[in-house]
Amino acid sequence: MSVTADLSSLTELHSLVQHFYAHQMHHLDNRRFEEYAATFTEDGEFQHSPGVEPARGRAGIVRELVDFHKKFDGDPVRRRHWFNQIALDPRPDGTVHSTVYALVVTVRPGGKPEISPSCTVHDVLVIDGGRPALKSRTISHDQVF
Repeated sequence: MSVTADLSSLTELHSLVQHFYAHQMHHLDNRRFEEYAATFTEDGEFQHSPGVEPARGRAGIVRELVDFHKKFDGDPVRRRHWFNQIALDPRPDGTVHSTVYALVVTVRPGGKPEISPSCTVHDVLVIDGGRPALKSRTISHDQVF
């Protein structure tokens, strides 16, 4: 395979994953948890908070998100997840390891946007029939040293 073909292939993969992430974050930010969970494989794992056991399987992911978001019940908050600096590493086993910088922006009526947390997202993706799905996602929160 030529260098140009490799670059074209990686560019196409990056575009596909970026599109996937955009739709996935729209689902999450609009509390469409079932649609968000459907972006994972059937046996997918999702660990979004340090020290919390990962949610396993789509139903487990939905339960985890519903429980986590209960703290926002009655709060007119809008949360937006911003993914950037997507670094992809295709592996010989066919998976794609992805490392992403993420910011969560929280806005309340009359307030200023707050950024918290700042995170690094570690994903293992599988691509089946041109459609990405998450095998696992582990999120680490940045800490000030």
